[in-house]
Amino acid sequence: MIMHFSVNGHLACGRHGDNLLSSNEPGRVKCRNCRSTDAFQLARKDIRNAARRAARKLLKDHGTQGWRMFWAEKLSRLPGLQRLPRGFSGQPYV
Repeated sequence: MIMHFSVNGHLACGRHGDNLLSSNEPGRVKCRNCRSTDAFQLARKDIRNAARRAARKLLKDHGTQGWRMFWAEKLSRLPGLQRLPRGFSGQPYV
């Protein structure tokens, strides 16, 4: 079945019916008419911008912590005895 985009309880394409499937997640919508509406485009743009902001914040946090802290955390999450690279004195194993 075709998935429609729901905005405030109404379908973006303007169709009516009790048997129509709807979602407010843009990734699941298959209706071409719904995908071409301004409401759908705005919702997709908001999700994309939120993902970009989160990625930018993650990069900024790594810059303030420094690459050494990031690398040590990454190695500590790996299973087994992972050696730290040269220059990390005082911790031969994580």
